[in-house]
Amino acid sequence: MTAEGDENYLTTAEVARRLRVKPETIYAYVSRGLLTSVRARGRRGSLFSPTEVDRLASRSVDHSGVVERIESELTLLQNDELYYRGHSARELATSWTLEQVADLLWTAQPPARSTPNTAGAVFGVEREGVQLAQAAMGVVPEGARLTDRLRVAVAVLGAADPLRFDLSAQSVTAAAGRLIGTLVTALPGDMGSGTLGARLWPKLSGEAPRAEVLDAALILLADHGLAVSTVAARVAASARANLYAVISAGLGALDGQYHGAAPTLAYEFLRRAQQDPLKALSDQLRTGEPIPGFGHRIYQHRDPRAEVLLGLLGDHPIVGTIAAVAERTPTFPNSDLAIAAIMHAYDFRPDAGDALFAIARMIGWTAHALEEYAAPALRFRAMGVYTGQTT
Repeated sequence: MTAEGDENYLTTAEVARRLRVKPETIYAYVSRGLLTSVRARGRRGSLFSPTEVDRLASRSVDHSGVVERIESELTLLQNDELYYRGHSARELATSWTLEQVADLLWTAQPPARSTPNTAGAVFGVEREGVQLAQAAMGVVPEGARLTDRLRVAVAVLGAADPLRFDLSAQSVTAAAGRLIGTLVTALPGDMGSGTLGARLWPKLSGEAPRAEVLDAALILLADHGLAVSTVAARVAASARANLYAVISAGLGALDGQYHGAAPTLAYEFLRRAQQDPLKALSDQLRTGEPIPGFGHRIYQHRDPRAEVLLGLLGDHPIVGTIAAVAERTPTFPNSDLAIAAIMHAYDFRPDAGDALFAIARMIGWTAHALEEYAAPALRFRAMGVYTGQTT
């Protein structure tokens, strides 16, 4: 490409000074599609549009590390509230169906409020896929967690999908709905009918179902900005990994003890607190570790997700247990504790919280993957600093 009226264009050295990077980094930006180099007639070297350079400068966190600020239209965390595409998550969880929220996150088009329940259409299943997923889940040891079964099944279902490399939005959303629906159906246990929450309930509990509770939880946990598992999923999508690989990347990060395991830690703390709230709190404080299920790195005074979910439990005794602990600590219940409360209230299996979190977050990872597929490929590349021995 040749520059027209190149007197306003910037040289490589000028761009490097403006972005505070080495000239070699500018070449890396060009190779990754972040900058476009042009040639000037009668001049040597590359030139760059000042507008394009300014745009890159405004969205970059650290040019020396080639790490970008990730722009997203999906989730806003502001003033202790959560929004999906500008819609309050509180309202979505109590007034919309999960299927409508998934459609909002994936397509940016909110459905008409009169739209009937579309659970079967959004999270549909194919019998062959369910059988394959059940066979894959059956390979893991008997004592394996539900999330272990989910990870194995995702990998196998991906290998069996010959069209997994079709990254068009329509194909990705169809595959995501089918994958989530198939995973829920394939989990061990009886099969419910109706919304995804109704279908998932008997997999987690033998109590009389309250599908609206699980549907609300799935909505409120679907996305939470750039959590570590979401970043992992976006990095995979940036490399143009297929949806199954993106979900696998997210599940891998979710398996860390500081992320996806949080509901289980809150569940165990709440189990002790039901016997003696003050002793459970005292024992936890003695360890020097944070109180599981309380406080948050982003929210300052309340977690809106926890408020909605605990509100759905009404006057259940478990809510009183939480209140007895909360009045003795300056922090507040978070969504992990709310999920743990639901687990205790309805006698969920002990590993249900992690699985619920994983299934919900697959909806968000899909939305982030769609955004990433529309962005320049391979745009995440941290610059390593060698600290080893030299010769």
